[in-house]
Order: sequence, then structure tokens, then C-alpha cells
Amino acid sequence: MGHSASSSTVRKAVIPAAGLGTRFLPATKATPKEMLPVVDKPAIQYVVEEAVAAGLEDVLMITGRGKRALEDHFDRAWELEETLREKGDDDRLAEVQLSSQLADVHYVRQGAPKGLGHAVLCAAPHVGHSPFAVLLGDDLIDERDPLLPTMIDVQREKGGSVVALIEVEPSQAHLYGCAAVEATDREDVVRITDLVEKPDPSEAPSNLAIIGRYVLAPEVFDVLRETKPGRGGEIQLTDALRTLAGRKVEEGGPVHGVLFRGRRYDTGDRADYLRATVRLAAERDDLGPEFLSWLREFVAEKDGQDGRSGSR
Repeated sequence: MGHSASSSTVRKAVIPAAGLGTRFLPATKATPKEMLPVVDKPAIQYVVEEAVAAGLEDVLMITGRGKRALEDHFDRAWELEETLREKGDDDRLAEVQLSSQLADVHYVRQGAPKGLGHAVLCAAPHVGHSPFAVLLGDDLIDERDPLLPTMIDVQREKGGSVVALIEVEPSQAHLYGCAAVEATDREDVVRITDLVEKPDPSEAPSNLAIIGRYVLAPEVFDVLRETKPGRGGEIQLTDALRTLAGRKVEEGGPVHGVLFRGRRYDTGDRADYLRATVRLAAERDDLGPEFLSWLREFVAEKDGQDGRSGSR
């Protein structure tokens, strides 16, 4: 299991999509949360497009019960295509066909929602013994600020695994896994010495939080098989990464972090989902100008109403 295997090229992406989406009920009662639209595209399509843009065209989705809509979205929709063709609606036809031609998408079911670590472990037979990427659908990374290609480069250069880090306010640290780090020869790359899942603000090792992008050494599978359930009775990927962080390259270590300062949209929380939708819509050429002028009017009107009610 020497360095040669771990330093081979990253070609496969794993997208865990088996979560129950309880924060978005009742919308997610019959629709996977990954299929909720962000403007006019389901969240999961942004993630697949990001993987493809980074050169990863072999995508494995870890799904669960009630996720058929995901599979249908990345499949051909013959009747719909035929209807659009007959109408001469070439633009929408191209949009519909794009999702089925994006990538070579495979599916495996998790069976039971036992945590992110367990979901990643389900990818082991498909991934084999090469490093691979994991992309979580709750974090959308703006296509103008590529992150994954940098992470793949760092993994190729340093071996082991790589996680994406952002700077957060100390009061927000308890929402994330936080990293204890030391500097490297690259300003945007740190070496991770320890990880703490959802720490109390007083116990957070830094203000650097892990977001949902990973490039993992295949040795992570061996560690996950041995990892006992942690917080919430789930097998945590963070715990496996802690183990790998202390290892040499020959054993699947170390773990590095890439500091991401670009645009990221959090769609895992209702308020953040709304903010993401507004931001992405405002930045679109086809929707932005008209939408922004409406937003300005709406905000001015609300401010006026609030001002009036406050002065009574």
C-alpha cells in the first residue's frame, strides 16, 4: 500500500445523498433535499457540474430510500425531450439533455443513515485503491472560484488527504468540524494536526472550519471500518481523518487543508438556502438586473413600513 497508489490521479467523485432532509420538511417528504431547486437547477446538479469541471467524470452517488428522483434527473427523459423538440424549444431541450450527458453517474444505496463516514465507506468497492473526491451537496461552490482543482493538486503533491477550510466567526465554530493547523510552504495550504467535530467555542482549536469538499486517500476505508460510532451514534468522517492526520504518507497520511476564500453558498439550512437562492439569482445575467431592481424596491418598501410602524 505504498505511496504510489495514494499519489495516483484522482478520477472519481463520491456524492453522499442519503440524508433525510428533516430541516426542510414537509418539502422533503417525497422529494430528496438534493433535488430542491436553487433558482432553476437542483442543488445536486451544481455539485455534479463542479466535479466534472475539475475533470472527475465518474460520479458515484450514495443514495437511500425515496431517492428515485435523483436517478431520474441524471437519466434521459425521452417523452419530455420529444415534446420540447416538437415545440422547437431548443434552449430548454439542451438544458434537459445536459443533466443526462454531464457525467457517468453510478448509484449505491447506504441502507441506513449511519453518518457521513458510513456513506463514504459504501463507496469502497467502486473507488478501489486510488485517491478520490467527496463533495457534499449542502455546500455549493461558485464556479468562478474553483476549489477542487487546487485540492487535487495539493493531494498529488503531498499525498494523503486534503480537506477544504474556511474562516468562520468563533461563535459559529460549533456548527462545523474545526481544525488545529500548522503552516506549510504554501500560504493557502496548512497541515492539519487535529480535528474537533462541532466544538464548544471555548474548545475550538482555531477559527478554521471544514466544509463539504474532501480529497481522500484510499486508506480512509480501512480506518472507517475500524472507526467506532461517535457523536449521534454515527460513524464520523472527521474521526477517520483525525486518525490519518497522524500518519506518514505510506500509511495514508498526512491531512492537509486548503483555505478557501471564494464564494460559497450553504443550502443545508433554510435561511442560508434562501440567501443562496437570492445571491445566485442576483448574479445571473438573465435574471439579475430585473430581480435586483425589484429587490431594491421591496427592501425600500419594507423599510418604509417598518419606519411607519416604529414611529406610532
